[in-house]
Amino acid sequence: MQEHRAYWRKLDHVAKMYSATSNDKITRVFRFYCVLKEDIQPKILQEALNKTIETYPIFLSVMRKGLFWHYLEKSSLRPIVREENKEVCSTLYVHDQKSLLFEVTYYHNRINFEVFHALTDGTGATAFLKEIVKNYIYLSHSKQLEEIELLDEHITIQDQESDGFSKYYNKEKVHKAKKVIAYQIKKPKKQRGPLQVNECTVFVKDIQEKAKENNVSLSVYITSVLMLSIYYEMSLEEKRPVVLHVPINLRKFFPTDSMLNFFICMNPKYTFCKSTTLDDVIQEVNQYYKNELTKERIIENMNRFITLEKHPLLRIIPLEVKNLSIKAGTIYAEKDATAVYSNMGIINMPDAYAKYIERFGVFTNTPKLELCMCSFQEQITFSFTSTFDTSNIQRNFYQILKEQGIIVKSIEPDYPDRKGQIENEKKWYRIYTFLCLSIIICCFGIESIFKLQTHWAFYVAGAIVSLWLCSYVGYMKRRNLLKNVMWQLLLLSVGSFVWDISTGYYRWSVNYVIPVLCIINLIFMLIVSKARKDTPREYMAYFVMGCFYGSFVPMLLIITNIVKIKFFDMLSIIFSIIFLLGVILFKGKEFKEEMIKKLHI
Repeated sequence: MQEHRAYWRKLDHVAKMYSATSNDKITRVFRFYCVLKEDIQPKILQEALNKTIETYPIFLSVMRKGLFWHYLEKSSLRPIVREENKEVCSTLYVHDQKSLLFEVTYYHNRINFEVFHALTDGTGATAFLKEIVKNYIYLSHSKQLEEIELLDEHITIQDQESDGFSKYYNKEKVHKAKKVIAYQIKKPKKQRGPLQVNECTVFVKDIQEKAKENNVSLSVYITSVLMLSIYYEMSLEEKRPVVLHVPINLRKFFPTDSMLNFFICMNPKYTFCKSTTLDDVIQEVNQYYKNELTKERIIENMNRFITLEKHPLLRIIPLEVKNLSIKAGTIYAEKDATAVYSNMGIINMPDAYAKYIERFGVFTNTPKLELCMCSFQEQITFSFTSTFDTSNIQRNFYQILKEQGIIVKSIEPDYPDRKGQIENEKKWYRIYTFLCLSIIICCFGIESIFKLQTHWAFYVAGAIVSLWLCSYVGYMKRRNLLKNVMWQLLLLSVGSFVWDISTGYYRWSVNYVIPVLCIINLIFMLIVSKARKDTPREYMAYFVMGCFYGSFVPMLLIITNIVKIKFFDMLSIIFSIIFLLGVILFKGKEFKEEMIKKLHI
């Protein structure tokens, strides 16, 4: 199956937002887990994961940056099972590092599957975790079990990689929603430390009975209880509505076997200045669900989200500029919702396998308060996550359920002890920055005390700042040596020009330094790529960038008459053009593939 995969693919509509807005705090990572009735055996879990990858090879992808969009690239990396040892839902997508966008860990009797949201959504993650659990249980109890297949044998890799948004997009049907400014939770946020996770279980039949008493669905009932839980923490003078982001699985409306993101969010709201009873909240929320959960309205809302992305002007904006716009838009859009409620639905497993399973659960990294839920057999698992330094809303939610006669069983946190973990790299770099600044201050102090007229402190400060900047960029880009080299070329070019101007502008930077750096850069990248035995796909883009820089910049300097001695600049131009011609002639196929991949709009 693996050989039939495309080498690279575009991101789906939702994934483009996650790739642009993820960072160390908002990682866009979510966790699906399964608690078994026995402790995990690591070797068997690794074997189960290897079998799962054969079924879902599209997960073997890494995130790359093009000129206009991020994209996913097929990878030869293989996931390694390890014992859980870091914060839940911590960073998986590391910029400039080719790493898989998911990981499988274990702790006692729990199997954890964490995944970057740009790779898949809840439906895809559920299928992947179920496959791992099924394989693990079979390998552990093969004598008692018959091996079964969870995935339909007719589903191909192309089906898994299909983009539902592109398939069902219709620009003629767009619903323009009215902007609503939602109430925002005003609680102190945690300054540092792990994501706050708060979980409990209830019996499915208890919730269903309460929902049935009110003639509403389970989702409507939970949405209403969560809204009321938030209201109990609001000021009596608050007039803005409580609005929830509720993801809707589009596969229920549009047939697809895609493992990519395929959902949109609807936004039920309630203004508590009308009434504060649960019954009234339920009735209004139920009417909202009835109005929005129609295929016609779903199509209009889906198209509204996609239309902006497909605008011709937006598509040709460079990625870095586009990312800034998406981040700004995301911050602005956060005002649309108070919290998030995500119902992952029922998780089914074959009866022979289910007897080895205690429960499933799911939660996600979030900048807001988020409630995730899923059900397995007779129980529902509720999982709250937040960055707030309080759990009052969670307490209110459980209390309302208890008042409704629903038995709530709290889940005690079961995570490895992380005390004493220190971010050593950041700590040492802060020390390094502190020393650099201290030296600069001391130099100016000495010059001032002794009333020196040489202004040597400025030169020392300039040298230290230059050193710090180069080392900082080198540190930040340390995961990709070829990209690091290109950044250093840019910094050294600009830095030498600035130093030239500062010391009398003798043009040594443009006559000698910049063109020589361009030549050295290409030679160094060639040596590094050969020494590391990189494939053409790994070095091609950087070779092209180096050739473009080495020819365009010296040519611009000559045309503008900035250069007085043209020998080295002409040498750089000739060397870069010959280098590029060699790349095109000897690696033409790879050159074409990389240009299409990097420049896709």
